[in-house]
Amino acid sequence: MKKTLLVSAAAATALTAGAYKLPEQSVNSMALSAAYVAHTTQADTAYFNPANMAFMGEKHYFDGAVTLIHLPSNEFVSIPPYAGASETENIVVPTMHYVSAPTGDFRWGVSLVVPGGLTKRWNTPYQKLYAEEFTLENIELNPVFSYKINEQLAIGGGLRMVYSKGVVKSDGRGGTPYPIAREMKGDTIEFGYNLALAYRPAEDVNMAVTYRSNIDLKEEGTANLYLGNVGSQYDATVTVPLPAALNIAVSKTWNKTFTLELGYERTFWSTYKQLDFQYAQPVTNPVLKQAFDTPIPKNWKDTNTYKIGATMVMDKITVMMGFAIDETPIPDETLSFELPDSDAKVFSMGFRYQQTENLSWGAAFLYDSKEPISIPPGVSDNALLKLTGASFNGGGAYLTTIGLSYEY
Repeated sequence: MKKTLLVSAAAATALTAGAYKLPEQSVNSMALSAAYVAHTTQADTAYFNPANMAFMGEKHYFDGAVTLIHLPSNEFVSIPPYAGASETENIVVPTMHYVSAPTGDFRWGVSLVVPGGLTKRWNTPYQKLYAEEFTLENIELNPVFSYKINEQLAIGGGLRMVYSKGVVKSDGRGGTPYPIAREMKGDTIEFGYNLALAYRPAEDVNMAVTYRSNIDLKEEGTANLYLGNVGSQYDATVTVPLPAALNIAVSKTWNKTFTLELGYERTFWSTYKQLDFQYAQPVTNPVLKQAFDTPIPKNWKDTNTYKIGATMVMDKITVMMGFAIDETPIPDETLSFELPDSDAKVFSMGFRYQQTENLSWGAAFLYDSKEPISIPPGVSDNALLKLTGASFNGGGAYLTTIGLSYEY
């Protein structure tokens, strides 16, 4: 059965982290700006630090949440007729986590999450040539285990199974000098792993290291390319990374009521060197070949994210807040309309209410503030941006999460 080719997970707008990664996957992590690795206490521990499952109570734990992501418009500031603005986007993301009761020193859990995703649409003529629509959905099933070595040390890990599907459309036939277009859709299933280490040197101090492997998303199928209204179909493949990430975190709790966590994340985007479509049949038309069969340099760089989160327990109410500084992996030379990403500051807050002994619920809000982008003419590899320079305003993201937790 044929599949239509998805262009790239790396060619559209970010959700809440540099490029297309989504680190927040629960009420707690959203409220804490993902500064939630060392001090994890509920079912979402299965995803953020499976080693910490070893130190949870004797019960079963469940957590479910729904996040509404609002992506404001990106504005490209330029002289007419090049100026334009992208469409606003609203995306709903569900997540679920479960941690079993322990069996001796072993324990297992599972998470269903959305580790990354993107969408970007432009309706203005020159931007449509590059990104009329780029959309990607990723869903990850992550079964994990933990083993308690002693009361201070535990290890954990698991298997990452990622299903992705998406759409890409580019159309230069509505007012640009390039009467070309492409239409692509597709999906794939890929695998990776994650590892975790948890250490408790004291009752009120937690230290953790986690690692998620790189997963290459190899999309296979057919690509429909158009010159004017004449279309051609090609068997094709393209591979892009869902990058590896290393997290190091430490937390300190005072009087069992106030916890402060510091976190550092290194995301290994440098594996993304170029976007290269491979066609089973030669693309003979020189215009289509230049536009769609020439490798596009990316040369992304590894990035750092610095996080801090605070949790305060007050009887039945737990209040959380967080802040993060997040770098973009995209150099000025390869920035384009498909992903006008920039460095960001992340602000978040949220709460949990203990409704009964077993049931709690909560909500969180996160604002991802992207810095304006200004690149002078002659720098970008993109033909239009090289001519005009690049100036993008807006973007970022607003995320609202509601969820509940149950233990029995």
